[in-house]
Amino acid sequence: MGPEEKPHRVRMTPGARRVLAAAERLFYEHGIHAVGVDLVAAEAGVTKKTLYDRFGSKEQIVVEYLAGRDERWRELLAGRLEAVAEQGPAARILEVFEASRTWAGEYGRKGCSMINAHAEISDPAHPAYPVITGQKRWMLGLFTRLAGEIDAAGAERLARTLMLLHEGALVSYGLGVLPDPFGQALGQARELLENAAAPGRGAPLE
Repeated sequence: MGPEEKPHRVRMTPGARRVLAAAERLFYEHGIHAVGVDLVAAEAGVTKKTLYDRFGSKEQIVVEYLAGRDERWRELLAGRLEAVAEQGPAARILEVFEASRTWAGEYGRKGCSMINAHAEISDPAHPAYPVITGQKRWMLGLFTRLAGEIDAAGAERLARTLMLLHEGALVSYGLGVLPDPFGQALGQARELLENAAAPGRGAPLE
């Protein structure tokens, strides 16, 4: 499957939704490999037969778990970016970090689900692998598009640095090694953007 190709998804019946809700809670809390289908089925109140009838395999449940979180993240981020759209690209870039801080506080106390999943799923042949890497490529593309509105010539370099700051904040938040990793990343991102928009390279930040 190519990086832009969407993964196969299953139709969500009430039973499938219960399975997915249980799987999401258990996978995120305990890890994907540590959680078996027996536990997921028991937590969901369904039989293993029902689970396999709906999803076909544990791998497909993992796809649905990660793809669902990715969809919710993109939906949250879209709303946040729309709210600051008129403030310009720099404001939208900084809002990405603010949105991630909100998301982490509400849904990601143990860190980024994609990063956590990648620690367990490193085989590109796994059906969930493109979901994991696809989200990160999408984020880099978003930073690149926004950076291009500030510094077209240096957009790729600026976007990569912003991506590293963003992903570092996600990892640090999950590890609990810094008191306010998103605040630190925001400060560094603002400095980068101010330098990119310096005289001769664009309008200064408000």
